[in-house]
Amino acid sequence: MTTSVAAPPSTLPAIAVILVISAAATAFLFWLIYVHPAAASSAQYAFLPALNALLNGLSATALLVGYVFIRARRIPAHRAAMITAFAFSTLFLVSYILHHALHGDVRYPAHAAMRSLYLALLASHIVLAVVALPLVLVTFFFSLSGRIPQHRKVARWTFPLWLYVSITGVVTYIMLRLAQG
Repeated sequence: MTTSVAAPPSTLPAIAVILVISAAATAFLFWLIYVHPAAASSAQYAFLPALNALLNGLSATALLVGYVFIRARRIPAHRAAMITAFAFSTLFLVSYILHHALHGDVRYPAHAAMRSLYLALLASHIVLAVVALPLVLVTFFFSLSGRIPQHRKVARWTFPLWLYVSITGVVTYIMLRLAQG
């Protein structure tokens, strides 16, 4: 008599959907920032860049707290911290889209100090944000679907990228504000 164990469902369809969603979101953001004309230049929404930096900082903080919790094997606390980081990052994305829809792109002054450093930091921030988005979603998918070994493997890459993107979001905001006076 032979017994068979059911194979776990394939993760490929879910990962394919995550990649398509990530690519569509990235394409939309690039269109919004670099092609779409700004809707307004109202000072009414001048708080949005500061809010974006705050949300990035809160996301970074929640990520670090989640890291501490997982190292201490406090799984429920880790999960709560990571969901909090995800919520802050999601709110950031909504605020970021709103800011760029209303104001367009904000440029670093051409002759300001540290422009080269700012542009290099911003470029790494943008490229790694594009990479981090699908990794964050895949990491969450693996965790929420109970695929913990896969979650651990991907999270080793996701965590430092997500943390870097969150921190550099705050740093580029500060550099831009200082350069603008």
